[in-house]
Amino acid sequence: MAYPEQQWKEAKSRCKLSTEDIRIAKEMGLNPKSLIKNIPNKQQAWKLPVNEWLQCMWEDRQEKARKKQLRKQAALEQGSE
Repeated sequence: MAYPEQQWKEAKSRCKLSTEDIRIAKEMGLNPKSLIKNIPNKQQAWKLPVNEWLQCMWEDRQEKARKKQLRKQAALEQGSE
């Protein structure tokens, strides 16, 4: 589902996100409402700011994809021997 650009602008300003952060959120299939819901309040000191949370999630997904690609490549190499 495509979300209106106005919602993305609101999430960008309220969550203090960069254009790159918004691109990453869209690529991961997140929606602007979920970003706004994850803004930590004063009693949630354990919660990362939204931009750091996004970056951690993005890095984790990239690492998983890289490992999956390496496993697939190793399986193909073993199959050709």
